[in-house]
Amino acid sequence: MNRATVRLWDPVVRLFHWSLAGAFLANYFFTEEGENWHRWFGYYAVAWLAIRLVWGFVGTPAARWADFWPTPARLGEHLRALLSGRAYHRLGHSPLGALVMILMMALMLGLGVTGFLMEEVDYFWGADLPLEIHEFCANALMALVGLHVAAALFESYRLRDNLPLSMVTGRRRKLDEH
Repeated sequence: MNRATVRLWDPVVRLFHWSLAGAFLANYFFTEEGENWHRWFGYYAVAWLAIRLVWGFVGTPAARWADFWPTPARLGEHLRALLSGRAYHRLGHSPLGALVMILMMALMLGLGVTGFLMEEVDYFWGADLPLEIHEFCANALMALVGLHVAAALFESYRLRDNLPLSMVTGRRRKLDEH
């Protein structure tokens, strides 16, 4: 059965998503703190954060901050729909999904800043606070990654639409088919 789809996620958004996922998972599980690979994955992730920040203003419609910024009104509407069991469908990020995405980006930036301070700024050499913040950001980000994956799988089941696949192909089923 061939379902009609629309182009949703552009290549920049998809490269950003998978680049940050790969860099974070590589650093969390496979590299040692302070080694060159760990540092370079961190720089790579921060560079992608800068690209994504700009892309949120000049990119395709679904990538723009204005399209999905989780305002109190949008969050309230989404929460009320969830609590009442009403369907809440939109092509891009849901307001709660956008909030989690922004929190993950902020934690990734926190990792980059604290990592840079520990490695490159003599004033912080041997100081515990940057390391403690770095570890907090890494563990909080891992918790949000778990929430993100679980929510994508749950919503895929609930909406009968493979959301993780849309971040690979860039395409999503049209809303009127939900």
